[in-house]
Order: sequence, then structure tokens, then C-alpha cells
Amino acid sequence: MFFLYIHVVLLAIVPFLQFGYDKSMFFSENFIVFPEGDIQEVQGRLPFNALVDINGNLLVPPLPTKMIVFKITAIKTDEKKGVSETFHFLELLSAEELLEYTE
Repeated sequence: MFFLYIHVVLLAIVPFLQFGYDKSMFFSENFIVFPEGDIQEVQGRLPFNALVDINGNLLVPPLPTKMIVFKITAIKTDEKKGVSETFHFLELLSAEELLEYTE
């Protein structure tokens, strides 16, 4: 039983040892960066100057109520071997700025 396990593990690992990582495997990760520096992963890439809530969900004006709203002010992409990390930097909108987006 032990030799069968070793054989199965070797069959799974040997292709990676011979050819390196699979070049078709490429990961794309997206993050929002809060003004305080905290980072949170989000589902997808967000557009520049978009309005988002505290979870990184896109908001479409007019907003129904007053809420905590951030604006994407910068986007930075770091590409490494097999992964692309996109950071969306947020700015908190003040109450005065938020008035133009509410009903």
C-alpha cells in the first residue's frame, strides 16, 4: 500500500519537476487598499474613479441613502511569475462630497 501511494505521488509531481510550473496557470488577484493601509481582497478589477462600499462592491449613483462610500483614486498592478496583483487605492468621501451622489 505504501509503495502504491509513493507511485501515485511521484506521478503527480514528476511533470512539475521536469518542466517547472505549468505556464497556463496564471492567477489574477484584486485588492482594495483603505486609506489607513488595510488591504482586502475583492472579486474583480474595479474601474478608476468608481464609487465602492466598504466591501469593494461597485455603487451606482444616485445613492439611496447616506452611507460610507470610497472612491478609487489609484490603481497599481504588480506582475510576478504566474500571478498578477492589482491594488485599488481608496479615498473616503466626505459628507459634502457624498451629497452630489445621493437622491
